[in-house]
Amino acid sequence: MLVKDLDVASGKIPGITLRYLGGGRSVASGRRMPHASTALTVSESRWLSWGRSAFAVAVVVGLIVLGVANLEMRAHWHEVEDGVFWSARAEGVVAAEIVPGSAATSAGIERGDVLLAVNGSPVQTPADVIEFQHQGVPGTRLTYTLVRLGTRQALDVSLAPAPQGSSMYYVLAGVGFFALLVGASVRLRRPRDQATLHFFWLCVAFFGAFSFSFNGPFDRLDWVFYWGDAIAIALLAPLLVHFTLVFPERPAEERPSAATVALVPLMYLPALALSAARILSVARASSNGALFSRTIDVLDRAEHAYLFIGALAALAVLIRAFRQIRSRTARRQLRWIAWGIGLGVGPFAFGYALPWAFGADPPLALQLTAIPLGLVPLTFASAIVRYRLRDVEVIIKRGLAYTAFLSAALVLYVALLKLVKFSFPSDQSSHNWVVAALATLVVVLLARPVKDAMQDAIDRVFYRDRYDYRRALVGFARDLNSDLDVVRLGQRLVTRVVETLVVDRMALMLADERSGDFRSIGDFGFSHAVPRLGRQSSLVPRFDAGHTVALDDPIAAARFVAEEVEFWRDAGIYYFVPCVFEGGAIAVLALGRKENDEPFNSEDLALLTAVAGQVATAIENGRLYRQLHLKAEELGRMREFNENILESLDDGLVVFDVDERIVRWNRALERFYGVKQADAIGRTLAEIFDREFVDALRGAQREHPAGATLFRVALTSRSRPEPGAEHDQAPRLLVNATAVPLRAPSGDTSTAVGTILLVEDITERVRLEEQLQISDKMASIGLLAAGVAHEVNTPLTGISSYTQMLLEGADPKDPKTVLLEKIEKQTFRAAKIVNGLLNLSRPGTQGGERIHVDLNAIIGDVFSLLEHQFEVAKIKVRRELVDAQVMVLGTEHQLQQVFLNLFLNARDAMPRGGWLSVATRIEGDRAIAEIADTGSGIPAEHLARIYDPFFTTKAIGRGTGLGLSITYGIVHEHGGAIRCDSAVGQGTRFTMALPLAEAKSTSRAVRK
Repeated sequence: MLVKDLDVASGKIPGITLRYLGGGRSVASGRRMPHASTALTVSESRWLSWGRSAFAVAVVVGLIVLGVANLEMRAHWHEVEDGVFWSARAEGVVAAEIVPGSAATSAGIERGDVLLAVNGSPVQTPADVIEFQHQGVPGTRLTYTLVRLGTRQALDVSLAPAPQGSSMYYVLAGVGFFALLVGASVRLRRPRDQATLHFFWLCVAFFGAFSFSFNGPFDRLDWVFYWGDAIAIALLAPLLVHFTLVFPERPAEERPSAATVALVPLMYLPALALSAARILSVARASSNGALFSRTIDVLDRAEHAYLFIGALAALAVLIRAFRQIRSRTARRQLRWIAWGIGLGVGPFAFGYALPWAFGADPPLALQLTAIPLGLVPLTFASAIVRYRLRDVEVIIKRGLAYTAFLSAALVLYVALLKLVKFSFPSDQSSHNWVVAALATLVVVLLARPVKDAMQDAIDRVFYRDRYDYRRALVGFARDLNSDLDVVRLGQRLVTRVVETLVVDRMALMLADERSGDFRSIGDFGFSHAVPRLGRQSSLVPRFDAGHTVALDDPIAAARFVAEEVEFWRDAGIYYFVPCVFEGGAIAVLALGRKENDEPFNSEDLALLTAVAGQVATAIENGRLYRQLHLKAEELGRMREFNENILESLDDGLVVFDVDERIVRWNRALERFYGVKQADAIGRTLAEIFDREFVDALRGAQREHPAGATLFRVALTSRSRPEPGAEHDQAPRLLVNATAVPLRAPSGDTSTAVGTILLVEDITERVRLEEQLQISDKMASIGLLAAGVAHEVNTPLTGISSYTQMLLEGADPKDPKTVLLEKIEKQTFRAAKIVNGLLNLSRPGTQGGERIHVDLNAIIGDVFSLLEHQFEVAKIKVRRELVDAQVMVLGTEHQLQQVFLNLFLNARDAMPRGGWLSVATRIEGDRAIAEIADTGSGIPAEHLARIYDPFFTTKAIGRGTGLGLSITYGIVHEHGGAIRCDSAVGQGTRFTMALPLAEAKSTSRAVRK
C-alpha cells in the first residue's frame, strides 16, 4: 500500500489527507507484442540492441535522478499552515473551510471572512496567502486584515506545522527503486526479448507510484512528482493485464486473432479516463475547493478499485493460459507470475485498497501491506529470465515461513510493549530502551527455533506424508557409513530415494577404479540395462567439480554435447547428482522425473546433494575396506609365500635383533640343530648356540660389518644322540655360517635393525668329500703298492723256490734246515704282506676269502700280541666285550690289521700311560666295536685329515701316516663305517660298525 499526502494546488484543505495507490507498468502499443524468438530476425543489427539498452539506461538514470530529488525535497521540506482553505470568489479571497483546532481557530478566524492583506500586503489570490506561509516556519506570526460582516479587523495568526504524510514513504520509495533496478537489469540482460520491454515499463510505473510523492511547495518539480505519481498509478492495472496477455508465449493455436489484438488498447481507456478526470479536477480546483477535495478522494478510491479489478483480470488470464500452455517451462513461468500477483497484490488489495475504495478508513498499520507489492516485479523478472523455475513452490514456502516469523516477532514485540507499559505505568517513555532491549533479546534468542518450527510446519503442509520420509533419508544416508558392502549399499540407497522422492527411475553408478567409467551397481525402473557413462563424457568434468547436472534445464544442458544430452533423455534420465570425494566424482546418482512428471526443485536437489555427500563417504569407506581386505589377503599370500621360501630352504635361517634376541627360526635349522622354533624365538644367541660359535660370529661381524662368512665351524647339535653314540653325546656338526645385517624398511643402509644368519650344515658333505679324497689317495697308494708288490714278488718267488728246493734234500736234524724253514716262513709272510698291498690297491675286490669271524676273538689275538708292549708303556686295558660271539663275515688277517693299527695309535697317544677301553656290542644288524683312550687327543682342525694317506701328527720317524688310511679302507671293504670323536687333552674314541654275518648279503647289495 502506498499512502501520500496531497495539499490541493488551488488552495489547501488543512487536515484532509488524500490517499492514492502507486504502481506501474509500461504503456501498451495497441497491438500484440511478439516473442523475442519470432519478432526479431537474425539479420537485426547489433546497434539496434545497443540502442535499446542505451534508451533503457537513459530512462532509468533520469528516473533515479528525479526520485533522489523527490527524496531530498521530502526530507528538507517542512510546510506550515494556518488551517484555512482560502477560496477565490467575487468578493475576494474568502475562508471557505476552517479546520477545527487549527491556528486559524485559535486566532478567531471564521468561515466567510474575507482576507484583504497579510502583514499589510494586499492579497489578490489564495496563492498569495500560501506564498506568505512558505516564507514562515512553525511559530511565525502573521497579521491577517479581514472583513467580517462589513467590519474591518486585524488578527494575529501563529503558523503551525502542516500534517505530515506517512513515515512509510521512505520504505516505499526503496521498493520503487528496487522495482526500477530489477526492470532495468532484465531489459539489459535480454534487450531483444519483447517481454522484457513490457516488464520494463511495468517496473517504471511501479517506480513512479512508489517513489514520486507530492510534497507541497507547488513548484514545477513538485508538480512533476504529482503527475508522475498520478499517471503511474492509473496505468498500473492495464499494464499488468497486458503483460499477462503476452507472456509467456502461447501455443500457435491458442494465440488471439488479429481482431482480438486490435481490442487490446481498449483496456487502457479506464486509465485515460481516470487521468483526464484528475486533470480536470486540478484545473478547476480554484473555483470550488470543497468539490475538488471530494473529487480527488473519489478518484483515489476508484484507482484502488481499478487496480484490484486489474489484478483479478490478470489472474484470470493466467489461469486460462495455464490451461492452454503445455510447455513445462512456460507453466513454471506462469506459476512465478501467479504467485507474485497473489502474494504481492493480494494483501494490499484485501487489507487496504478495497476497504478504502468502499469508504472505509483502514488503520495506519495496514499501510505495511504495500511492501509485498515489490514481489510483483521480482517474480515477473524471475519468470522472464527463467530463474529457478522449478523452485517456485520452494521460494514461496520459504517466503511464507519468513513472513510468519516476522509476524510472530511483531506480535511478540507488541506483547512486550504492553507488558512494559503495565510494569512501568509512570514515566514510561524513559523505559523505551528496556522494551527495545527485551524485544531484541527475545527475538534473537528465539529467531532460529521459531523459524525452524514454522519452516517444519510449512514443510509438513507441502510434503504431507512424504515429510517424514525426507527427514529420514538424511539419517539413512548417515547410517550408510556402517555398510561396507558397496553393492548392498547401492541397492538400499536406490530403494530409499525412490520411496522418498517418488521418482520413476534411478540408478547409482559407480566409477571403475581402473577405467574411470561409471557403471550401475543398483537401479530401479529401467526396462533395459542402465547405459554406461564413459569417463570421456562431457558431463564428467561437471561431476568432478561437484555440480549437479539437470538435463531438463535448456540453459544447463547447453553446456554439454547435444547428442549425449538426447541420449540420456531418451534413457529417461534427467538429473545427475555426483558423489564427490577428495576432488573427484567416485559415483553418480542418475535419476528420472517424479511420478507426477514434475522436475526436481532446489530442495529436492539439495537433499540429494546432502545424501550424495554421505554416499561418497560410505562408498569410499567400502572401497577402502575392500582394498584393505584385498591387501590383507595379498599380504597374507605374500607372507605365506615368503614363509614357504624360508621354510623350504635346506639351510638354517635365524634372524635376531640388535640385542641378539632371536625373532625368526626356520624348520631346516630346527631339523639339523635340534631346537624347536617355539623354544628359540625370544631367546638370545648365547642361550641357543655354543659359546665358541657365538664368539667367532661376533668377531667376524666386528671385522666385516657389511657381512661375514665362517667356514667349517664346529657346532654341537642339540638333537638327541644317535643310537650307539658313546655316553649319549650329542653329534658334532660342521657348518658354514653367513651373517649379513638386516636393514630398516625405510631403506636407510646406514642403520641395521638386526642380523640375518644363514647356517649351512656341511657335516655330511665334508664326510663324503673326505671319503672321496681318501678313495682318491687310496687309489694312488694302490697303484704304488701294485708296482711295489710286482717288483717285490719276483725276488720273493725266487727266494721261496730256492728255499723249498734246499729243504727237499735237507736233513731235518741239520741246523741249517731250521734256518731254511724260517726263511720259507718269512718268505710266505712277505708274500702275504705284498698280497695285502695288492688288495689295498684294488678297492671293492675281495682281499682273500671271507669267512665267519668273531670280533671278540680277533681282539683277543691282537691283545695277546701287544700285551707286552702295553705293560711296558704302563697302559691298562679295560675290556667290555659282549658275552655272545660277535660274528662278522670278513678276512681275519685284515680285521686283525684294523685292530692292530687302532691299538698302536692308542699306545702312541699315551706315552705316559693311561687307559685303553675296548667294547663290543650288537645293535640290530650291526656289530659295534669301540676303542677309546685317555691320550692327548686330536685337534679339531686335524680330524678331517686323519684318514689321509701319509698324514700323521707323530714325530718324525715314529709314523708313516698309512695306518688309519689302511684301516679306513679295510672297514669300508667290509661294508662298515668308522667314526672318530676326539677332544684335545681328553682322549680319542673310534667307533666301528660292521654288518653281522647274517646280514652280509643285504649289506653287499647296498654297497653295489
